[in-house]
Amino acid sequence: MIDGVQNVFKIPELRRRILYTFGLLVVYRVGAFIPTPGIDGQALTRFFESVQGTILGFFNMFSGGALQQMAVFALGIMPYISASIILELLTVVVPHLERLKKEGEQGRKKINQYTRYGTVVLSLIQGLGISIGLENMEVGGASVVPVSGWGFRVMTMLTLTAGTTFLMWLGEQITERGIGNGISLLIFAGIVAGMPSAAGSTWTQLRLGELSPFLFLLLLIVMVAVVAAIVFMEAGHRKIPIQYAKRVVGRRMYGGQNTHLPLKINTSGVIPPIFASSIMVFPATIAQFAGGQNAGGILDTIVQQLSPGTLLYSVLTVVLIIFFAYFYTAIIFNPVDVADNMRKYGGYVPGIRPGRRTAEFIDRTLSRLTLAGALYLSFIVILPTYLVLFLQVPFFFGGTGLLIVVGVAMDTMQQVESHLVMRHYDTFMKKGRLKGRR
Repeated sequence: MIDGVQNVFKIPELRRRILYTFGLLVVYRVGAFIPTPGIDGQALTRFFESVQGTILGFFNMFSGGALQQMAVFALGIMPYISASIILELLTVVVPHLERLKKEGEQGRKKINQYTRYGTVVLSLIQGLGISIGLENMEVGGASVVPVSGWGFRVMTMLTLTAGTTFLMWLGEQITERGIGNGISLLIFAGIVAGMPSAAGSTWTQLRLGELSPFLFLLLLIVMVAVVAAIVFMEAGHRKIPIQYAKRVVGRRMYGGQNTHLPLKINTSGVIPPIFASSIMVFPATIAQFAGGQNAGGILDTIVQQLSPGTLLYSVLTVVLIIFFAYFYTAIIFNPVDVADNMRKYGGYVPGIRPGRRTAEFIDRTLSRLTLAGALYLSFIVILPTYLVLFLQVPFFFGGTGLLIVVGVAMDTMQQVESHLVMRHYDTFMKKGRLKGRR
């Protein structure tokens, strides 16, 4: 491992890419502490202390704490991710977008341009909603926005939209000139930013006797086991063997080689946990903004039944994760197109007729893998809740955060290893190679 890290800085291009990436991430973290004008910071901090466990706390984690301080990067990169998902879904129903997706590099650039436009539109809408929500917030009789009105709303919309647009540009620059996927690394940096305070809080509890050494050791073992399980599952593939028939083109003979079609166990990534978690914390968010006026009513009953640790919460979370796993996998992977491309180039699965039979075989295999991946995601998401509830141990990263952190780290290390192997240097591990998730 030490030799592998030393080899990284022996390659000038790779060293420049890594330093460039770190520099832009520092810029991102600095922007997370620049507040939006016109807001009472102390009142806002007290308000966010009371909304832990709601959708605001959920999005605050992805923004690296910028939402809690209502910084210029408060929206984070989530509008860009939402716009990307919307464009991905529209390619199924809009013929023009479907044609662009099949046009290769030029089509991809056009879709990226539409995604940028969608990001700006979503940021303006969310900025308007946040500004109106801030004007209606009062904590202890003190208003979060001392001077409200359309001047404050327009200024907040433009400030937050400019911050998200700048983050989108930062992510693209990291992808092109740095190392790793820029958008993923921005989310990674936002989540990891809470590690120092979490480690300090754990050490304080251990020193004061609030956390026993046995439970602390148990927590470390569980976290290592969970990270190992995520690495194992994210790198897992089901390889479908493919053979290509020999064909003569002119005076040359092509084909005849054997290869395989890798199908990931978790094809949908972290999208199902994000969607499921957002839906599950939505009732608590509504109850928070209701201001407790529905005490003893239906809303409070729903919030109590859907609180983390209850049976209904766990069952609904698993059901939603399974649903979104199948739904998103069906959107991004089309077995019919894969089977048609294989037949076009003379490829076939041994023992399976090309065409419709091959598509049915791939779809059946992918459905089984998706179920396994959805159950694995459900376990990772629910486990921290029960650790906190029953063992009374501080588990500062939710399951979704752990999935993102480990997954992005794997992808980035895989790119670094690709640079090392290309220049004949030793990689991080002496035996085997780190397999990327894509």
